[in-house]
Formats: sequence, C-alpha cells, structure tokens
Amino acid sequence: MPAILSQHPFLRATVTNFFFFLSLNVFVLLPLYIQRLGGTEVDIGVVMGWYSAVGIICQPLVGPWVDAVGRRPFLLLGVGLLLVSTLLVTITSSIPGLALVRVLQGIAFSVFFVANFSHVIDLVPPEKRGWALGIYGVSGLLSTAIAPLIGEGVIRRFGFQPLFVTSAIIAAVTAVLAWGTRERTREPGLPVRGSEWVRASVDEVMQRHMAVTVFFGLSTGVIFAFLPTFAESLGVHTLALFYTGYAGAAMAVRVFGGRLIDTRGRHAVIVPSMFVQAAATALLASIGLHALGPGAAPLPALPLLVIAGVMAGGSHGFLYPGLAALVTDEAPAARRGSVVGLFSAVFLVGNAGGAFVFGFVTHALGYGYMWAILTALLLAGAGVSLRLAPAASAGHSADGTDGYTDAQAGVRRISVNSKEPS
Repeated sequence: MPAILSQHPFLRATVTNFFFFLSLNVFVLLPLYIQRLGGTEVDIGVVMGWYSAVGIICQPLVGPWVDAVGRRPFLLLGVGLLLVSTLLVTITSSIPGLALVRVLQGIAFSVFFVANFSHVIDLVPPEKRGWALGIYGVSGLLSTAIAPLIGEGVIRRFGFQPLFVTSAIIAAVTAVLAWGTRERTREPGLPVRGSEWVRASVDEVMQRHMAVTVFFGLSTGVIFAFLPTFAESLGVHTLALFYTGYAGAAMAVRVFGGRLIDTRGRHAVIVPSMFVQAAATALLASIGLHALGPGAAPLPALPLLVIAGVMAGGSHGFLYPGLAALVTDEAPAARRGSVVGLFSAVFLVGNAGGAFVFGFVTHALGYGYMWAILTALLLAGAGVSLRLAPAASAGHSADGTDGYTDAQAGVRRISVNSKEPS
C-alpha cells in the first residue's frame, strides 16, 4: 500500500472524517421521521434541502478564512455544531424544528468539510492526489453504508429518539479525535480581501468542470432525498441494501481503480462515470413508470434498487475525487481552502436544487416521471463532461514534462496579476 496510508496525520484526518459522517449520515433516514410527523414530499424536500442550501452560502465564505486562520479552528467548530444539532433534534418534533436542525448541520458540514479536506490536500503530493482523495473519501462512504444499518436497527427496536442520542455520542467521539489534529507547515494564508476573493471565485466558478459538478450534485441530492419514500411507495421497507450497495461500489472503485484518476487522467474517469450515473437513474425511472401501468406485474423492486445503487455508487466513487483533483490541481497552497469551498458549494447547488425542485416535481407528477426528468438532465451533464480537456495523467503532461510544474507556473502568473503572493 502507498506510504501515504502509514502517515499518522492522514490516517487521523481519515478516521475523524469517518466518525463525523457516521454521526451525520444517520439523518438520511430523517425523511421517514418527517413522514411519521405528517409531512409531505414537499416538506421532505424543503427540510432536507436546507442542509445543502446553507452549505452553498457558507462554504465559499468559510474557504478564505480556513486559508487565513488555519484548518484546526474550523475543524473543531464544525464538530461542535454537529454535536449541538444532534442534541437539539432530541427535543423537537416539529417540521420547522427539524429545518433548524438541518441548517445547523449544513453549517457544521461546511466548516468541517472545507477545513479537513484542505488539511488532507496539504498532506498529499499532487501525483497521488486523485487516489488519496478517493481513499480519504472511502471513510465517508463507509459511514454511508454503516449509518443506515445502525439507524434502521435502532429505529425498529427503540424508535427515533434513541437514534438521535446515538448520533450525539458518535459526534462526541469525533470531537475527541478532532482535538488532536495538528496542521502541517504550509504557505501562509492570504488576508481575506473581498474584491480579490470575489474576482478569483468568479473565474473559478465559470470553468466547465464546475458545470459537471452541478449535474453530479443534482443526481446525488435527488437520490438521497427521495429514495427512502420512493422505496416505501414500492412496498420496500428496508433500504440498507441500497446504501450498502451504493457505498460498497464507491469504495471498491476507489480502492481497486482509484489510481486511474492519476495515471489515466481526470477526464478518462469523469466522462464514463457521468453516463453510468444517468443509467442508474434511468433504471429508477423504469421501476417507477412500470408501477404506474394498469395491471402491471410487480417487479422485484429491492434487487433492482440495489443494482441502481451499485451503478450510482460506482460512478460516485470516481466522480467526486476525479472532479476534486481536477479542481485543486492548479490551486496555489494559499487558496486551497477557498477552492475547496467553491467546489463543494457548487456540488451542493445541485444537491439543494434536487431536493427543493424535485420535491415539487414528485408531488405533481409522481416518482416515475421525476426520475425520467432527472435522467434527461444527467445525460445533458454527461454531454458537458465530454468537453472537459483530457489529460494523460495528473503528474505528467502528454509530452512527458511535469504537468504540475506547468500548472504552478500558470498559478504564479495569476498571482502576480491579482497581487497575491506566489
């Protein structure tokens, strides 16, 4: 295994990430709680969408401060807010109260993610970045697989309140781990200047890879917001296998194929993964539309949902680290937090758009047509990905020169023009 796994700071960041998202990911079952309280699909979309909407606002704002102040303070702030939100949900049973919980969790996720992700990038050399970010992300995906299993078991035996208490205990464990984080010496962060930050942010957001990120975020936002109630409508009362298939496929492609992101280039994994993502939602659309047919023979819903989960998870396994590596390849060390915040915020634009807009679409047209519309949009996103600039690899350009050196040279030219230190 690469030496990066034996480095204590990387392992600590990865384990901290696992426990943070293990606590947070039990809330993928929150739509069932909202439904039990009498909420509709629109209520589910609004409550779940607040999480992403807050991240869209917070992450671009947090990024420059993470660069200027440091990673650790924001790491601790994110964990603290998560702990507060898990305690708050135990004393509220109203839709507005749950919306407030998701707002707090959106802020917690934003500051933790930008800080810890930037910390990991500081630890990883560029020629290993795609693979290492994928392995780091496995910790979050593992929590995605485990959290619903824990959640469904606790709900069946004890109810929702003990589940929320369990989440709070895990958040407390995360706080202990985060407290011991020590930052690596890096280039000093830049002062937060509004005009320079806005100009650089606008330039970055206008890149084509950011458009692909929006489509990718749209898919994951809709899937995770509406899969629980979609499955219920089909008579499937457990989604643990779907989440296990999703996370298992994502982890497998990262562990066994993650090096392709670095050796074959970002474009080589992003394009086919976008088409596979569209195929997964097309399968969900076919299940939903089949159920609308009069007298239609019942389909084996659970196996088909698991297959869709494996397809969507496998594509996710390549897309997130591939796009993240593509975005950060040319980012100077002094702006890594800012770029990470922008990338994640753009991803969450898709998440929030999916939760908000498709809640109304589902309420008006039903699940089958909703999945069909989503599939059409993902095919459009796959078309955009075809126009991403291909590269032979992350560490070397096509003519054998050092691609990272060329990228850094370009960054230095930009830095001079914007009066930022290179």
